[in-house]
Amino acid sequence: AIAREAKGFGLGEARYYIVVGWSAIIWQGFFLGAIGVIFYSSSLLSGILISVLLPATEVLAVIFYHEKFQAEKGVSLFLSLWGFISYFFGEIKASRKEKMKLKNTTDVGDDQISEAQLAHHTPAHVP
Repeated sequence: AIAREAKGFGLGEARYYIVVGWSAIIWQGFFLGAIGVIFYSSSLLSGILISVLLPATEVLAVIFYHEKFQAEKGVSLFLSLWGFISYFFGEIKASRKEKMKLKNTTDVGDDQISEAQLAHHTPAHVP
C-alpha cells in the first residue's frame, strides 16, 4: 500500500519517502521530548504542553496545508481550548484561595507573604 501511495504522490516517489522519513524522525523527537518533560518535571506539565500543541497543530494545518476548517476541527479546537483555559482558571482560583487561607492564618498583609511561604502551601491537588 505504501508503494502504491508513493507512486500516486504529487511531488514524486522519492519525495514521498523523504516526507515519510522526516515525519517519523519528527514524531520520535516529539515523543522523546514528552518523555523528557515527564522525567524532568511532571506528567501534568507534559499533558499541558500536548494540549497546547493540539490546537496549534490544527491551526497550522489549515494555514500551511490549506486544509478545510470543517465542523470536526472547530469542535476539537473549541474543546481543547476550553479544557486548557478551564485548567488554568481552576489553578488561579485554587492559588487565590490558598493565598487567602495563608493570609488568614498568619495575619499578615498581602505584600508580606513571601514566595517561599506560598511554595510550602500549594493547593492539595498539585503534587
